[in-house]
Amino acid sequence: MRGQIASQAFLIIASVLWILPILFALYVALRPYSDTSKYGYVSLPHHLTLQNFKDAWTQSDMLHFFWNSVLITVPAVVIVLALAAGVAFVLVRVNVKINVALLIIFTAGNLLPQQVIITPLYRIYLKITLPHFLSDSGLMYNSIFGLIVINVSFQLGFCVFVLSNYMKSIPGEMYEAALVDGASLWTRFWRLTVPLCRPALAALATLLTTWIYNDFFWAITLMSSGDKRPVTSALANLQGQFVSNQNLIAAAAMIAAVPTLVVYLCLQRQFIAGLSLGSSKG
Repeated sequence: MRGQIASQAFLIIASVLWILPILFALYVALRPYSDTSKYGYVSLPHHLTLQNFKDAWTQSDMLHFFWNSVLITVPAVVIVLALAAGVAFVLVRVNVKINVALLIIFTAGNLLPQQVIITPLYRIYLKITLPHFLSDSGLMYNSIFGLIVINVSFQLGFCVFVLSNYMKSIPGEMYEAALVDGASLWTRFWRLTVPLCRPALAALATLLTTWIYNDFFWAITLMSSGDKRPVTSALANLQGQFVSNQNLIAAAAMIAAVPTLVVYLCLQRQFIAGLSLGSSKG
């Protein structure tokens, strides 16, 4: 009984601590700058308005940067899931002697901090040339394609690890029956494995969308043109040289968070199913 009470109290405290910064950001976004500059951010409101949201949308040209985020996030998520599903299937269902070594390599890639490789990666991006339909500058640096490549590279290992463990939970008898029926390797992958992995793929799609959409580091370091950056890094455009309107930035941050909430709501059922199935299998 005491354990249940303690666990419930812990969950309530953790939920409050998680939600409190979001509620405070919303509270700041609803207050005019003159109100907070006079009374402080931690004070009772004297006036609430939606003007900060309107100004954030118009002053930062947010629709344009939203589109940049879509151009980066959607292809990156699709490519990562496609490659990860194929690699995981080969590692689990195709008998190759180096399967374990390859899985270790993919998993070890997640242990490498991004900041460690930024200097050599920056120089490599300045050396790699691209056709002009992929990059206006003709280089991997300062291109949306370059951000897609780096996001795919860093997210692929985690997805391979998750999908390989999930595919191990699929009974081998199903593949033996498909093999007896004459199913090819591609048929066993596309017609049998992928449909069974839909919950895991939906869960990973939700996580990848959130991670790639919210990326700030790569967009700042590997892109110099402000008009090509995604919406998260474009929030810096609202910060002045001498004065920062935190109310306006808070409103812009709340607007920028909407697409990830929409993705989660659309994939909520599959996301929860993927997590629950992954915790009870394998």
